[in-house]
This record gives sequence, C-alpha cells and structure tokens, in this order.
Amino acid sequence: MSAGFFWLAASTGLLSLLTPCVFPMVPVTVAYFSTTDHDKPRALRRALLFALGIIATFTILGLVLAAVFGAAGLTRFAADPWVNLILAALFLLFAANLFGWFEITTPWRMTNAADRAARTAAPGSSFGALVMGATFTLTSVTCTAPFVGTLLVLASQGSWATPIAGMLVYSAAFALPFFLLAAAPGLVSHLPRAGEWMRTLRVLIGLLEVGAAIKFVSNADLVLGWGIFTRNVVLIGWSALALIGAAYLGRNLLSRTQRGELHLLRFVPIVVAVVLAAWLASGVGGRALPQVEAFLPPTAPTALASSRGEAPVWMLNDFAGAQSAARSTGKLVFVDFTGYTCTNCRWMEANIFTRPDVSAELGQFVLSRLYTDGEGEIYERQQALQEEKFGTVALPLYAVVDADGKVRATFSGLTRDPANFIAFLRRARA
Repeated sequence: MSAGFFWLAASTGLLSLLTPCVFPMVPVTVAYFSTTDHDKPRALRRALLFALGIIATFTILGLVLAAVFGAAGLTRFAADPWVNLILAALFLLFAANLFGWFEITTPWRMTNAADRAARTAAPGSSFGALVMGATFTLTSVTCTAPFVGTLLVLASQGSWATPIAGMLVYSAAFALPFFLLAAAPGLVSHLPRAGEWMRTLRVLIGLLEVGAAIKFVSNADLVLGWGIFTRNVVLIGWSALALIGAAYLGRNLLSRTQRGELHLLRFVPIVVAVVLAAWLASGVGGRALPQVEAFLPPTAPTALASSRGEAPVWMLNDFAGAQSAARSTGKLVFVDFTGYTCTNCRWMEANIFTRPDVSAELGQFVLSRLYTDGEGEIYERQQALQEEKFGTVALPLYAVVDADGKVRATFSGLTRDPANFIAFLRRARA
C-alpha cells in the first residue's frame, strides 16, 4: 500500500461530497443534530458516533469484499472487463447528471424512513446517531458507487487488507465535514452558497468523470484484446476533454467580460487547461509521461528500450519457454508477475524499467512477463504459480529464478529508487 493510494482514497472521499446525492444531506444532518441535545460534550460524542457510522459502513463493504473474494479473487475482480465496463457506465451516467442532462435524486423515502427509525428508536441517543450515520451512507450509494468502485478496483492488487484500508481512509475523509457540521451545526452558515461557481465545478468534475470512464473502458479493452482504446486513443480523449474544459471556462469568462466583471486571475484556469491538453497530446507520439503513465495502457508490452537503443524481448505468458531459453543461454530468468489493470505495474514499467541503467541490467536475464488477472485458464495457472511458489498474489512481484525454477531473489511492490532495484538485480546474479 503506497502513500499515493491513500492520497487517492482521501481525494475521492472529499470529491464524493460534491455529488448530488450527498450535498443535499447537509441540511438533514444539521437539522438532526441541532434539534437534539445541546450539551456540548454529549453533542461531540454523538457527532463522533455519526461519523463512525459512516466510516464503519464503508469499511465493512471493503471487509466483505475481501472476505468473499479473497486476495486472488480481488485481483481478478479488478481486471474483470464487465466490472470495468459497469464502472465506465456509472461514471458516464454521473457525468451526464453533472452536465445537467438529467437529475439523480436522493431516495428521500428511504432517507426519511431511516431517519424516523433513528429518532424513534433512540431520540437524541448515541445509538440513534450511529444509525443515522450508517443510514446516510446507504442513501448516498447512488452517487458514491463510482468512487467506491474505482477505489476497490485500484486496491485489488492481491492484498486483502488493501481494500479495507482504502475504504477506511475514503470514509474518514468523506465523514470529516459531516462530523464538523454535527458537532457545530452553526457552521452551515459559513458554507459557500450555490451559484455560478457550483455550476462550473459540476461541469469540470463531469469532464473528469468522462476521463475516468475512458480509463475503465481501456482496462476492459486490454483484457478482451479489442485493440481500440490504445494509449494514443486514451491520450487524445483526455486531451480533448481538457480542451473542452478550457472552452467552457472561456465561454464563462466572455460572459463575465460582457458584464464588466473581467479579472486577470480568471485566465489562469483556462491557461492551465490548455497547457494540460498540449502536454497530454505530446505523449501521442510515444513520448513518456511519467506522471500519468501508470493510468495509461502500455505502449509496447513486449519490449523496453535499453541503453544501446535495442529492445530486450519479453516472453509473454510463457514461463516454460523462458526456462527453456535460460537453459540454452545459461542466463537466469527475470519474472515479472503483472496485471492488465495494475497501476503500480505500469508505473514501474514507465519510470524504472525504461531507465538506461536498469534496462542494461535487465538485458542480462531472460525476461518473462506473466499476467495473472486476465480471463482464461492460462492466467489462472500463472496466478496459482505465483501464489504457490512465492506465497502471494500481490502485484507487481518480480522474481529471479534459474532454469530449474529455483528462486534466487524476489522484489515485491513499487519502488521509486532505481538504485534499490538495480541492487536487487545484481544481488540475484551474484
């Protein structure tokens, strides 16, 4: 579990607060806590329990999925093309809502019924606050599902604890503002009122949702082998979305200019959007974009550039063939256990493997890349090989073995220190 994953979990938790199913719950929360106990210590305790109700409900979801699927199942869940296509559809649906094409409404009947149950069962009690938090979580599922699904897919890299930790961080960020409002209902008067800024933010977030949908369709493409949503297509799509955002901001700026409300600072988001579009487009010709490469389909999964401009050949999904090549060449086998939807794997391929010094070291091995999260018997066998031989299905996992399969060294997970990875490769050959 990396710091980047936890940052993403917290960010998506905060972003979920802007969804149309969640924002309307602000007055409900304020009304519930402002009409009950005014004793500050007790009010604080109940506010904390309300937040814990939210956190527990989301975290239990992660726990249930980890228990039902297990570590190996979670990896396959992340790469399942139908899971990715469903998430893409949810993001597109959510984007259409943010664009104002239709409305996703909060299920008020369910909300009101659960609210009445919480008040009737234990009005003003700690238990009622806990139930209210859990109820709030359930009623917001319509809009939080894409965010939660995204997080679970990214978390599903072979560790059963990761989705639980991810849900814990996500729900804590999601619950924090409501804890503050529950502890001090008067804070609602300081919240910014809806207006043009909210409409603009909704459209920009909607464009981000379309970009996320493109990413999930590309995941399905990788597994199903369509060859349509390639790296270039994804980059062109993202670049176009940035330009659309710039055009939308420019239209708003023109409207303000006509009303005599021009301010130079309003040009900054437009410039940022245009620069972002140009930067993304610069990767279409094959230029590496390390900052986003982990979220892009691989350029060439069979080869990596070396220090001499050559392309060391990777033997894909053929461990037996790699062992045979090792016997004939006298080399060791470098095994890359990877996944089609593994972001950490893509990051290593884009930022570590392409370095001339690392590539030169890799050239000393027979290179074997084994995908473990595809559909079919071969992927199941390769995942079973990883689990049986190395005791884990976490991705990425790098191993050096001899021609007979004897393990010389292993390296698990992502590293941002090339020297550390080079030391592992040299130690394995020593």
